[in-house]
Amino acid sequence: MSRRLEMKRLSILGSTGSIGKSALSLVDLYPDRFRLVALAARKNVELLYQQSLKYHPQLVALWDEAAAHHLRQRLPDAQVLSGVEGVIEAAIHPDADTVVAGITGAAGLIPTYRALLEEKDVALANKETLVMAGELIMPIVESKRVNLVPVDSEHCALHQCLRGVQKQEVHRLVLTASGGPFFAKSKRQLESVTVEEALNHPTWQMGPKITVDSATLMNKGLEVIEAHHLFGVRPNQISIVIHPQSTIHSMVEFIDGTVLAQMSITDMRSAILYALSYPHRWNSNLPRLDLLSLSVLEFHAPDTNKFPCIRLAYQSLENGRTYPAALNAANEVAVHHFLNRTLPFSSIPEVIEEVLNRHSPSPVKDVETVMEADRQARQIAQEAVKSLAAR
Repeated sequence: MSRRLEMKRLSILGSTGSIGKSALSLVDLYPDRFRLVALAARKNVELLYQQSLKYHPQLVALWDEAAAHHLRQRLPDAQVLSGVEGVIEAAIHPDADTVVAGITGAAGLIPTYRALLEEKDVALANKETLVMAGELIMPIVESKRVNLVPVDSEHCALHQCLRGVQKQEVHRLVLTASGGPFFAKSKRQLESVTVEEALNHPTWQMGPKITVDSATLMNKGLEVIEAHHLFGVRPNQISIVIHPQSTIHSMVEFIDGTVLAQMSITDMRSAILYALSYPHRWNSNLPRLDLLSLSVLEFHAPDTNKFPCIRLAYQSLENGRTYPAALNAANEVAVHHFLNRTLPFSSIPEVIEEVLNRHSPSPVKDVETVMEADRQARQIAQEAVKSLAAR
């Protein structure tokens, strides 16, 4: 177990995104519990500049080189780094003891990996880290005796339900899904949905990529892979149910038939606070769940014919090796093209399946192997997008 600290010294990766901004709002709520050491973002110069003026971090980093150049001009007395190496420096800053890994996508893997090697506790919002390289990450967590606490509401819920539980007592994990904006649409209707419709999530406010993943239910498929690594259960011990109200964030069914569910408001600050305060719980002024308002709690089985991304994720997990990394890369490319209106929504799983069919897997022996699989999968995905566009 990691050491207990009076004040947690934070490095926030992805500080200008939804997770990062929520984490900073908690810094505001608990000024006596947190000290900001480093901030890192992709390219949002203006917001990172404002955050730097407010929190006075020792180091700021921007992935985008041109954006970092502009920020240096505006913060001439600050340490401003750039590129992946700059973000890594933010992740491993010697004065930071806890890293909020909020960078979206495969870009978050290496900084998170390096933070764990440097024995930092990690509040993990970047599910791709475990999807791509869970076989590398979890042994580091164990050997370094650090805390890796998930920020995803579903995995945060499971983490809470499993505290003090023996693995042999668990029958299955149940991940809940809102169903996204298209749960009630037919497969034919999905062929013509727009970007605006896909980004109109019914219960959560998130970044565009993860919102589209929620609409395709790929988000749930990625979470299955993440849960497998985080909690050490077999793929056939992880189920998905559609729960439109998003009140129950996940459940654990035990071997005696008992089901333990975690419920809370639909506010990511709740999960982030749990991760940052772990292994303790802090008094919170966040809104409370109003049980009397819960007139209906619905549960439905996911339709994998209408939402094939779930099937592809389970398939990748069963196949193992670098298949999950290829799955993630293909999905990132496909979602990018959908958001740029160069690929129909219904073609996202087609691109992913094409990549998986053409993938040449390797054992996950190091980060370089994973990143090479990611690179190759992205190349195949781009070819698949062009092929679909030419039809």
